[in-house]
Amino acid sequence: MSEAVETRERLRLNDLKLKAKFEGHVTTTELFGAFVDIGAERDGLVHISQISEEQVNRVADVLKEGDAVTVWVRDVDPDQGRLALTMIEPPERTIDDLEPEQVVPGTVTKLTPYGAFVDIGVGRDGLVHISEMSDEHIARPSDVVQVGDRIDVRIVKVNQRRRRIELSLLGTQEAETAGELEDEGQEPAMTAMELAWRNAMEQQGIKVPAKSKGRRQRKADIRRAQASIIARTLQAKKD
Repeated sequence: MSEAVETRERLRLNDLKLKAKFEGHVTTTELFGAFVDIGAERDGLVHISQISEEQVNRVADVLKEGDAVTVWVRDVDPDQGRLALTMIEPPERTIDDLEPEQVVPGTVTKLTPYGAFVDIGVGRDGLVHISEMSDEHIARPSDVVQVGDRIDVRIVKVNQRRRRIELSLLGTQEAETAGELEDEGQEPAMTAMELAWRNAMEQQGIKVPAKSKGRRQRKADIRRAQASIIARTLQAKKD
């Protein structure tokens, strides 16, 4: 530690916050990492795996004593007098910050037959299962999203022990847009399929659900009417 640093009041480990950013300098290098003085009562350790996002084989190839570095607090244990630092900037949020029903932005990183993996900025991708991609049946995840797509996803479940994140496309942008339209007294645009069923219902003399109803209720009414039309058609064929 330099004399200038020693004359300042040292930061207590109890006062350090996770992900707090500091400018420090390397005091010692070891095979397993480097110790950095950030002005705390104890130097922090930057493990070799936390020096760079790229693999580092030898600490000495990257750092030497006296180097000025930017670090973030990765973990702190005041009782044990341990301070872990990282030179890799942490994400804005971590998996520990996630809660069910949160809607967060993300980027599709990988498609599989059973779903899509999405980077939501917590250092671990979450999975949108194919069953959580649409209200309707879909054959392939690529029918809905592509790698590189920017989408909003809803947190369904977080398994902290296994570090797994379950996501959904249901109840995100589409639901929010429908809600905004209903609040403004506007009718969401019907799809070609919905329009065809509406015409069929009118031809059968079935009352079309009123626009004043909520979108979910209208959809439920339409499904019941569809079932009625199908049943009538099948009965007519039997007769």
